[in-house]
Amino acid sequence: MVSPILACAQEAPPAPATPSSPTTGVVSKVSLETNEALFAVMAALNQCGYDAELNSSTPLRATIRDEVQGMAQASTESILAKDAVCNFVRAHKQTDPSKELSQYISLALHLTPPPFSLTVKQTDLPPDALDLVGLLPILQNFHDAAGLHRVWQKHQNDYDGLIARLHDPVADMIFHTDLYLKLAFSGYAGRHFLVFVEPLGAPSQVNARNYRDDYFLVITPGNDAVRMEEIRHTYLHYVLDPLALKSAMAVKRLDPLRELAYRSALDNSYKQDSALLVIESLIRAIEARNQPRIQPMESKDPKNIESARAAAAQTAMEQGFVLAGYFNEALREFEKDPVGIRDAFSDMLRAIEVPAESKRISAITFSPTSASEIFRAPRTREVKLLDLAEERLKAGDGPGAAKLAKRVIDEKIPDEDPGRAMFVMGRSATLERNIDGAQMMFEQAIELAREPRTVAWSHIHLARILDLRCNRDAALAHYKAALGTAQITPDIKSAAEKGVAAAPAGRCEDKKDN
Repeated sequence: MVSPILACAQEAPPAPATPSSPTTGVVSKVSLETNEALFAVMAALNQCGYDAELNSSTPLRATIRDEVQGMAQASTESILAKDAVCNFVRAHKQTDPSKELSQYISLALHLTPPPFSLTVKQTDLPPDALDLVGLLPILQNFHDAAGLHRVWQKHQNDYDGLIARLHDPVADMIFHTDLYLKLAFSGYAGRHFLVFVEPLGAPSQVNARNYRDDYFLVITPGNDAVRMEEIRHTYLHYVLDPLALKSAMAVKRLDPLRELAYRSALDNSYKQDSALLVIESLIRAIEARNQPRIQPMESKDPKNIESARAAAAQTAMEQGFVLAGYFNEALREFEKDPVGIRDAFSDMLRAIEVPAESKRISAITFSPTSASEIFRAPRTREVKLLDLAEERLKAGDGPGAAKLAKRVIDEKIPDEDPGRAMFVMGRSATLERNIDGAQMMFEQAIELAREPRTVAWSHIHLARILDLRCNRDAALAHYKAALGTAQITPDIKSAAEKGVAAAPAGRCEDKKDN
């Protein structure tokens, strides 16, 4: 089953297939899905000593275990097939229990349904999955001999029931998270967040992965409440990780602060990558400001609420997420402003005073252990030219931004949006007082841009130019077009409504009279 989570339903072209998942007909932020390859891997592990948290698992896990065990013992062929799987599992046992299941999850997320082919080149597999490639023919043999596909088909309604149980809580979480961050409620073209529901695991274990632009979360419902905190944590990575790539130079400036985290118990990936540390610190600050336990305090003294938030951010800093305190303070101001996180983030970064934060971090007494992290840090991804171009714009370097954007157009660089390149060139032309050039670029951006947000801001910038030229009717049409785009965020709404309400000063009236 595929259950898309949509705050606002919309028709869209089919999304590209993602590892181990079917193509869906809806672009949504999150899809709840089942996965036969994951089921087969987990069913095999459950026959080979994986008994973690059986007592707190749903009854469905015990039922499936018993059925598979019965079929695995039904013939000599199935017994030998099971023994081969279990010998492989024993030979690849990890000394760290937390990595035991994790490596198999990594492999399963890169498999097709039976006959279990890799969805990527073997060299592109995550390091932990690379060591397990030899399992594939053994797993296929066990799958056929033990009749795993029949068990999978038999329990589809049970899996659908688990997904239905999760749908509303996940949708509610996304809605409130987007509301807090002032994000558009529609999905992101070309990016996917897939939540796989698999009851054959331990309920307390949640595994999250990021492969290229796609995010995967494997959860196991138990007998108690859904672990929504982990789902939200991964969703925050999904919406915030791209922001660090778009502010690469501003993040690089913070390397001295990252080096101060070396004394902490953080995983080495954070100590070696400022972008990872910055985003994780921001996420911990968001979680500190939205703790469930402080929500009942909202009607009480605001000072007590802020104290609770600051204390949670301080705990995150002591665990090594050294910018959580700064972001907690920055988010307090962010909450008062209509600008969404996509635009506010770069300003937050630029406002960081490295000497002051160095002093604050140097005074931290780090905890001997860091918080567990369910999200597997992504591999370093290449910064895109248009991200660098927008950084040049923010630094006031219009010609430098235009040069990078023009490369995208001239070289037809894959994965770069030509409409966004036109938008950057339009803003650059505005900085250089080339109003004719800016108008032409914004008109082309409206025609070419892939993201509704770029289209909306192109309409607004074009409308401002038309207002300057005393063409009020055409300007109003573009302001209203911006209000009608698919991703209407508070900052777009505020800018467009201000343009609709505020006619140009008397200059245009004087011109009409003359």
